[in-house]
Amino acid sequence: MAEDKILVKLLIKDPKLKSQFENVLRSVIGFNIQGAMSKERTDLLIFELGDEIDKELKYIKDLMNSGEVGEVYFVSDHSDQTVLLQIIRTGAREFFNQPIKDEEIKQALQECIARRIKIEGRKAFKEGKIINVIGSKGGVGTTTIAVNLAVSLTERKSIQSVALIDMNLVFGDIPLFLEIEPKYNWGEIANRISRLDDTLLKHILSVDASGVCVLPSPSYLSKQHMTTPEIIEQLLILMRQVFDFVIIDWGQSLDVISLKILEMSDIVLLVSILSPPPLLNTNKLLRTFRDLGYPPDENIKIVLNRYLTKSKMSTKDAEASLNKEIFWTIPNDYQTTVNAINEGKALVQVAPRKAITNNFRQLATKLSA
Repeated sequence: MAEDKILVKLLIKDPKLKSQFENVLRSVIGFNIQGAMSKERTDLLIFELGDEIDKELKYIKDLMNSGEVGEVYFVSDHSDQTVLLQIIRTGAREFFNQPIKDEEIKQALQECIARRIKIEGRKAFKEGKIINVIGSKGGVGTTTIAVNLAVSLTERKSIQSVALIDMNLVFGDIPLFLEIEPKYNWGEIANRISRLDDTLLKHILSVDASGVCVLPSPSYLSKQHMTTPEIIEQLLILMRQVFDFVIIDWGQSLDVISLKILEMSDIVLLVSILSPPPLLNTNKLLRTFRDLGYPPDENIKIVLNRYLTKSKMSTKDAEASLNKEIFWTIPNDYQTTVNAINEGKALVQVAPRKAITNNFRQLATKLSA
């Protein structure tokens, strides 16, 4: 899990202004928003100055002197020079005069991070990786790969946390593959995205026996499950802060939601099988990605599933047709894979010594290197 977050407390009465700061804070890696009643030391206090200026400034100064608060940012619609001088004398780092632009807030937050890094003499924050598993067509095994890759990553000692998101709209099968009964799905997050933080996120996610945290897709679509690219972006930004790896089972759809996920992905595993129709679709997707301008070609990894070494078509034939190197091949072991799916377990749990299971371990090692 990402560590050494800057703890931020918002003492802002104006709901719209508070919401603005919350949204910007969630879009910048390295911050956690504290509850108003939290007893933990506050690294950064953002305070809205009211009408009782002298009293409020004394209160903030006392908090800073006691060590309960680190840095302070003031927000106010006062522009009087005398007030500004008083604020400066408290030792405040920033003063925002309303109306405030999001970019002003982001700039101040990034400077806060830079100061923290300089003091500690190291990179204080790490950002989790998003691995997007995409199928060249239906039935090529994206869910099998996403599930078993996520579970294999949890076996790595260097990896503390892994999340698995099912973005197969309505037809997602991850709960069946892991035999879990999810409490929530990502469609329900749309109604509470403005309140979402790491604490609420952990409550929403279901945890598999392996330790993988699962966020399934809705079982049906309704107005309350409708989402937007902006909501998905906020969700993935937060998940990146909380988890070392976020594995997404995307399926095959191409819409504004999936394009936003594609844009944010660090690695795209484009899954195909060694057969002309899937490879033709793979080629079409590669051309689409290149036309879009993202993701970078080096971030797209071709994975051949159900690979047979004695196939009539070779990997060299596939590479020639795609004009791209094959990144990984997963052996064809239909019976073992089906047995695992029927039991609602990952391969490491039902067949830990099988070649296909070790193949997923090796893939996890390579992707986490």
